[in-house]
Amino acid sequence: MFNLRLITTFLLCLCCATSFAQQRKQVRIKKATDPIILDGLMTESTWQVADIAKDYQQNFPSDSISANALTEMRFTYDDKYIYIGAKMYNTGANDYVTPSLRRDFRGGGNDMFVVHFDTFDDKTNAFQFGINPFGVRREGLVSNGGGNRGDLSLDWENKWRGEATQHDGYWMVEMAIPFKSIRFKEGGSIWNINSYRIDSNTGERSTWNPIPRNFVLYSLAHTGQLIWDKPLKNPGANIAVIPYLSANMNANGGYTPTGETDVLPRSSDAAGDYGFDAKIGVGPALNLDLTVNPDFSQVEVDRQVTNLDRFEIFFPERRQFFLENADLFGQFGADGLRPFFSRRIGVSRDESTGTNIQNKINFGARLSGKLNNNWRIGVLNMQAAEESDINLPKLNYTVAALQRKVFSRSNIGLIFINKQDLNNENGSAFNQYNRVLGVDYNLASADNVWNGKIFYHQSFDKTDLDDAYATAASLSYSTIDWRIEALAQQVGNNYNPEVGFARRSGYNRGSLSITKNFYPEKGAFQQLNPFVSVDFFENDLNGTTDSEYRIGLRSQLQNTGRINASLVRNFIYLFSDFDPTREGNLELPEGNDYTFTNFEADYNSDTRKKLYYTIRTSYGEYFNGDRFSLGGALNYRFQPYGLISLNYNYNNIRLPEPYGDADIILFGPRFDITFSKSLFWTTFIQYNSQIDNLNINSRLQWRFKPVSDIFIAYTDNYFPNDFINKNRALVIKLTYWLNL
Repeated sequence: MFNLRLITTFLLCLCCATSFAQQRKQVRIKKATDPIILDGLMTESTWQVADIAKDYQQNFPSDSISANALTEMRFTYDDKYIYIGAKMYNTGANDYVTPSLRRDFRGGGNDMFVVHFDTFDDKTNAFQFGINPFGVRREGLVSNGGGNRGDLSLDWENKWRGEATQHDGYWMVEMAIPFKSIRFKEGGSIWNINSYRIDSNTGERSTWNPIPRNFVLYSLAHTGQLIWDKPLKNPGANIAVIPYLSANMNANGGYTPTGETDVLPRSSDAAGDYGFDAKIGVGPALNLDLTVNPDFSQVEVDRQVTNLDRFEIFFPERRQFFLENADLFGQFGADGLRPFFSRRIGVSRDESTGTNIQNKINFGARLSGKLNNNWRIGVLNMQAAEESDINLPKLNYTVAALQRKVFSRSNIGLIFINKQDLNNENGSAFNQYNRVLGVDYNLASADNVWNGKIFYHQSFDKTDLDDAYATAASLSYSTIDWRIEALAQQVGNNYNPEVGFARRSGYNRGSLSITKNFYPEKGAFQQLNPFVSVDFFENDLNGTTDSEYRIGLRSQLQNTGRINASLVRNFIYLFSDFDPTREGNLELPEGNDYTFTNFEADYNSDTRKKLYYTIRTSYGEYFNGDRFSLGGALNYRFQPYGLISLNYNYNNIRLPEPYGDADIILFGPRFDITFSKSLFWTTFIQYNSQIDNLNINSRLQWRFKPVSDIFIAYTDNYFPNDFINKNRALVIKLTYWLNL
């Protein structure tokens, strides 16, 4: 049984992990001698004498040769901006690929040029900026050192400019990033940087400073250096105010069904509203975010999913207020076991209907960023309004996080979370509260071969129960040939992070995954990755309660497609009655256990094609019956103006009498039309038989100035059998980014 002795063993492994420094490229940046006109042509004399960063190295399909598609990158700056100029040579015809003209594109089949800046030399966090041959831009934040997929978020937005031009045999870009849009060390003279390029003609991915192909393209362990000609100055006052005005109409049809992601209006009304956000630079390295009466109606709703799980489903945060330095608050703990989850703020649950509802936020403040090269700080305070019709009192949320860099890329962090009822009806200073105090140690070796974590969190509330803790240790080892991951967790029976995300409590967990990497020199496959894994849960009373044994093969094709397949053996003990169809059928009784085996496979086609698709399937046993599932997406790109997608998911579940059968269908076409780089229209329809709902969501966005928008958003929910309306909402919203 996993216990604290095993956790201690993990800690010793983390502390003893060593690595070797890698050779790093350098490029120098000098101040511009003439004004830079941002036209994507690089005709200014400054560009002609600037240092050239070149000799990009392949990352895919190989990582041991120079790139075939040559790239040249230059840097310069003036008092307000850092400028990036680049020239990308083609290996074939100018047949570039872009999913649309919408900002924040992503995907390994699209042409793009990307630069990321680690401005504090911590190899942990970075700002990323990218552009494609059509002049479509993207910006994002890299966290956790870029050690794994998922460490790049493109939801962050900020003001910057970029232009691209296409020529015979090459394309060029110029990018201008305001010093006020990023945080950096005043007086510093070296930034860690890297750049990558994707060439759709060959599918080649290349990086300026080499990155082994077993790591992601934004790995911060493999950066080069940007050498400034002078120490950086404070960019001066940095204050932006983003006011908004909105008008909305909400109408309920008398019934409010629920899916995992619905946030529905609760009354029939028409109203207007206003508020603002503000971003205040506290020096060049800290940022103070303020919000008064925030409105998040323009945020795209979550896509519905078929939920056959016994536990809550996790959906990522998309609201801008919470995104910058989000890892400082949200990366404590581990997946499925987070002490803080920002989506708990501003969303509550009406237990009488089972519906997620909006909980109005009156105001909030968040200070986050760097104190110096070694220290990061984050403090958040949000005040939510009372919702008397569901007996929800005024709640205040406070989060404080402190992180200290240790060794080359590792860190130690402390977090405190407080959810407080401010009604104080009984005169007590702490009438109702929930708190979590935790400490995390995050390991990231200099070359990214070793990554890991160990943490201990304790929750507190008025009941003052024992056994209210969560602790875990994880360690991963990744090289060209192998990837090995191990995890041990202990969670007490009374651990209760109300502002966090903990799928279950009262268990010990252990998991191990071993993957071998092969790189065929010929044939259709670029990479073959056979693997085995085991994951199990247990407790003192029942022994093993859940386990999953998996053996399979992951693969990467030379044409950028992927094929994966695995055989899975499951064991589940039911602590409570459970309907495996989640459609109201007779439940399997608690106290029984089930062992079942199934086969899973998925295929992703070449995304460089105009018509591309994903297929996922599963077949085999399911609890005491059988299950067949088929899902995926069919996509057609009519370049460059948009993408039409059809997402589908079908589950055929057959259980013996008296337990019910089910045919569960989730079906959703999506239309993403970009009339220009500033006018977008997205509409998607979701039919979900599991919750008996037909949803229509349509959003028109006009970006009339940088980060300033007019949104018109419409959503409608129906019973699919008779099209009786459940609820609908129409929102018109204006936001304007004003620099002071």
